[in-house]
Amino acid sequence: MSLEQQVQHVGKRKEAVARVYLRPRSGETGTIRVNKKSLEDYFVRETSRCLIMQPLELTSTVGEFDIYVNVFGGGLSGQAGAVKHGIARALCEADLSHRPVLKKAGHLTRDSRTVERKKYGLAGARRRFQYSKR
Repeated sequence: MSLEQQVQHVGKRKEAVARVYLRPRSGETGTIRVNKKSLEDYFVRETSRCLIMQPLELTSTVGEFDIYVNVFGGGLSGQAGAVKHGIARALCEADLSHRPVLKKAGHLTRDSRTVERKKYGLAGARRRFQYSKR
């Protein structure tokens, strides 16, 4: 597979938005940079890094691309999900043969679960205030 130009896509999860740029690798192996930091420096938790690598491992494209990501909003867990979503969508655009594999694994679907809003008269979204008999 040869990719001449850069592919750009957006991934979302909770309140996080990630812009993913997929380029043909320039060195021996592909690098992943998130907000101008390495993947290991930005996402300290191993589970977040594993989540991000899932679409690449599924399509056997680990190290084939230089991936640059701008991510903002939400927390680190939501940002990791947004980066995964963006990488999966960019891989589909780069090579359409990846689409069935990524679709079956559920990486192309935007996870729509967000924080439930707080309701009036309650302590949180569902939590009631403590009952006092006297």
